[in-house]
Amino acid sequence: MRMLSFCIALALATPLYADEAGRITVTGEGQAFAAPDMATITLGVTERADNARDAMDATSAGVAAILGRLTAMGVEPRDVQTSDLSLGPVWTQHNSSGEAVITGYEASNRLTVRVRNLDSLGGVLDAVLEDGANRFSGLGFGLQDPAPLEDEARRAAVADALARARLYAEAAGVDLGPILSINESGGVRPMPMDAPMFAARAEAVPVAAGETGLSASVTIVFALGTDE
Repeated sequence: MRMLSFCIALALATPLYADEAGRITVTGEGQAFAAPDMATITLGVTERADNARDAMDATSAGVAAILGRLTAMGVEPRDVQTSDLSLGPVWTQHNSSGEAVITGYEASNRLTVRVRNLDSLGGVLDAVLEDGANRFSGLGFGLQDPAPLEDEARRAAVADALARARLYAEAAGVDLGPILSINESGGVRPMPMDAPMFAARAEAVPVAAGETGLSASVTIVFALGTDE
């Protein structure tokens, strides 16, 4: 599936000298889509206890179990990273005095995990929940090698700008001259996607891969001449 959406801006510069050729500036946008082959999930373990040591020990035990399960399911160590580790008091306000006192401690350990085998994603989510993950704050799909899709989006953006420039030049009754400059605007950007849900396996957490999309924007300046 390939789609293009266009956002074109046209500007004619006023010549500084009588013999200076006119110019036309066109901005084209291109989009490219592909099925993702990687998912990134953010999950964690949060535990409370009467003292700080017990809270951190309980959290660490849960994370250790999750790390072991991820390794057993083929997730490589380079694809697992601790993204947040915290420990703090739990405050409770007494109804009688209104004074806040410490009634326990809460420890939290959050992991960011890349799953390169999407067929196993539902099973991975189900397994880490079994092993003690009680925080889940993110799921994103992407490509392990986005370069080919980025180039496709750039080509689409240039083709868009060329087509629009020819159209405007024809409508204005002028010749479209050579390209004077090409500038990429803002780099290649990911696009949010919506997709229906499906279950990776009957007993696993349902996940949806859908498509991932990238968009590119390019501004091209052309010289103009009079159509005689």
